[in-house]
Amino acid sequence: MDTSATAATGVAQEPHAAARLKPNALGVLGIVFFVLSAQAPLTGIAGAAPIAVAIGNGAAAPAAYLVAGLVILLFSVGFVAMSRHVVDAGAFYVYIGKGLGRTAGTGSAAVALFAYCAIQAAMYGLYGAIVSGLAGQYAGLDLPWWVWSLLTIAVVQVLGQAGIEIGAKVLAVFVLAEFSILLAFALVTLVKGGGPEGLGVAQTFAPDAVLAGAPGVALMFAVASLFGFEATAIYGEEARDARRTVPRATYLAVAVVSAFFVLTSWMLISAYGASKAVAEAGKALEAGDSAGFVFAPVVALFGGWAGEVLPILLATSLFAGVLAFHNSANRYLFSLGREGVLPRRLGSLNRRHSPSQAGWAQTAIAVVLILPFALGGLDPVLTLFSWFSGVAVLAMMLMYLLTSVSVVVFFRRERVDSRPWNTLVAPLLGALGVAAVIWLVLANFATLIGGSVATAVWLVCAVPVVMLVGMLASRRAGRATQ
Repeated sequence: MDTSATAATGVAQEPHAAARLKPNALGVLGIVFFVLSAQAPLTGIAGAAPIAVAIGNGAAAPAAYLVAGLVILLFSVGFVAMSRHVVDAGAFYVYIGKGLGRTAGTGSAAVALFAYCAIQAAMYGLYGAIVSGLAGQYAGLDLPWWVWSLLTIAVVQVLGQAGIEIGAKVLAVFVLAEFSILLAFALVTLVKGGGPEGLGVAQTFAPDAVLAGAPGVALMFAVASLFGFEATAIYGEEARDARRTVPRATYLAVAVVSAFFVLTSWMLISAYGASKAVAEAGKALEAGDSAGFVFAPVVALFGGWAGEVLPILLATSLFAGVLAFHNSANRYLFSLGREGVLPRRLGSLNRRHSPSQAGWAQTAIAVVLILPFALGGLDPVLTLFSWFSGVAVLAMMLMYLLTSVSVVVFFRRERVDSRPWNTLVAPLLGALGVAAVIWLVLANFATLIGGSVATAVWLVCAVPVVMLVGMLASRRAGRATQ
């Protein structure tokens, strides 16, 4: 596929029919379920909210989700404008290539692939630990975490090969389950007027409360919780009427997820009382049970059955996430193989029009990333989950920034869309917001990964190194085709 030719003409890019993913397989809701699964809402609330409350800006942490949602929404305006002119499973890297050139685009593809594989491996670490505990509690099976992770990798591979519709149906069940119980808790608490101190609107959303403590830390974790919404464009080739479906799915996903996190975290604060929430979140973190901060008020409201169900839903939330990221990563591999940047066999499809060899390659990458932690006997939550989730957030923020800049450059050059808000103002504001988030992530990276400064430095340096390797690969591929 000649990306340079399409960039010169400004014509929407369509993949060659011989290597095309299954068209018309997903509607708006199907794509949204993939996005929501990647964001693993229960995992995001249980993992990030207690930290944002305890060491961020306290009872005002829900406002950080609101700000993060606005930043992502600004970014989405340009992102959606670009999606109307470019339809490709590579999404981000194709967008960046359109604006900043093939070399930058391929370098960013390496970063995006790195981010997706890293976050998936991170989720496998947390997933393995949770399932290991559940298996011991309910089935008396005392197996190490990595056994469950590897078994699940095999299941994810099978579902990935089975076709995009099967994956969407599986994810729909899991996402609806975790969304339902948390949303029910939030709505019931809201209708009841909140907890012992009421709704605490001023303590949560007043400007002085929002700026108290360490709002940057809260914003950093809020943005991390929104990771994965960009998958809307990755499924453009498989969407019904992509130029309408992708924009609608993007805006719907950002709105739903942002509103969900704002409301749920606000009602958690309210359930404890704004004056007590910080102390309770701190206790949960000290006990090594951040999820307990979220589970306790839900159990208090709905009864003991919720305490039995929530850990299982947390495991299914993570399963939905790893399946979603498997699909995202293998589509990047597929697109790179189809273009000849990676071995062309990665651009092959099976009879269900799913990326066959790319799926196997992504599965192999997941195994390779997990095995060192398993063989080294390392804690899967404190190392694998914490380290890889942190570096994945940094890598994806870089992708957001490059995409925003690329949108501005592309539309200034091609003149195919004259709307200033969509193609200039919003993308620039989004780029500034993302740049601020990157600064916050770098400034607080050791906190984000829960590791040492030395570990933080190594992980941060990995992102530009991956970008450079991708750019060198692009130049080498370019010379090979000359």
